[in-house]
Amino acid sequence: MIHMYDVLVIGAGQAGLAAGYYLKQSGLTFLIVDVGSSIGQSWRTRYDSLQLFTPRMYDELPGMPLQGDRHGLPSKDEIADYFEKYAEQMQLPIKLNCAITRLSIEDEIYYAETTAGTITARNVIIATGPFQVKNVPNFANSLSEDIVQLHSSEYKNRSQLVPGTTVVVGGGNSGAQIAVELASDDRQIVYISLALQITFKPLHIMKRSIFWYLEKTGVLRAGKDRMKGKWLRNQPEYVYGYELKELIAKERVSMRPRATNAIDDRILYEDGSETKINNIIWATGFQRNDRWIDIHNAFDSDGGVLHERGISPVAGLYFVGLPWQTSRGSALLGWVKYDAESIVHAVLQR
Repeated sequence: MIHMYDVLVIGAGQAGLAAGYYLKQSGLTFLIVDVGSSIGQSWRTRYDSLQLFTPRMYDELPGMPLQGDRHGLPSKDEIADYFEKYAEQMQLPIKLNCAITRLSIEDEIYYAETTAGTITARNVIIATGPFQVKNVPNFANSLSEDIVQLHSSEYKNRSQLVPGTTVVVGGGNSGAQIAVELASDDRQIVYISLALQITFKPLHIMKRSIFWYLEKTGVLRAGKDRMKGKWLRNQPEYVYGYELKELIAKERVSMRPRATNAIDDRILYEDGSETKINNIIWATGFQRNDRWIDIHNAFDSDGGVLHERGISPVAGLYFVGLPWQTSRGSALLGWVKYDAESIVHAVLQR
């Protein structure tokens, strides 16, 4: 049995590290645990060409600047390196290779059963983020074994694919970036399957990052229940940059409707058309996995997390990094610190 902590933080990504920064200042005893073997592992394992669409000035955790051109866009390995240096500089107590198999509560004490033993704490901050279980439609199983299938979290570079026709399913920023990369390979015919029409936004307006304007106008920090926040929640997900738009205009990438089924070596779309493929990239996002949280009243009837601005109705249980926890910025690297500070304050007030 590991000794009792005031706070156990589950997850050592951007949300967990930001929470750790404020916990370090609080005087509370705490431990951060993570299933990974290194800090920043989830960033390092993503596709090689991944580049953030937010500039360095908006990719920092509290208390430590991200070195480099403030207006430049960092790579995924740069962010992973930054996280490692951050944990070291802030001297955060982190236990790696520690997967939580069950979290329960008894007599107001939390018990985290892990692959490294049981950890007890008076409070728990869950900072596991929204990217946990890859979301792939069931009909993917109907494709031939000869088809190369990769989720966007498994795609690294073009060498994983065979020459021929590739469909990228999903029109978010990851799907858009991967489609752009594949279009530069003359051996590939590239399609992108979209459930909704893509809304493109520029990365820069008058030599300033679009996020400079979003920050100055308070859009990303607008409360989800405020007029500005409600308006933003009703907007489609944006793709930042015009590279994909230009390639579509040049017919280097062809758009297709929502993919609804698969048969052998073909993808079928909702308009009745189909594409014969050699490769498919599922840029279809992720789902949360909270089955390890064995706590009554922590979830609603649909299995969603119950919380008010990250504070659970279960005393001593908190969340950081949930999408729209308080605002659009809640799950974004440069803005998660605001919710992290608020949650640590709530722990201190308990």
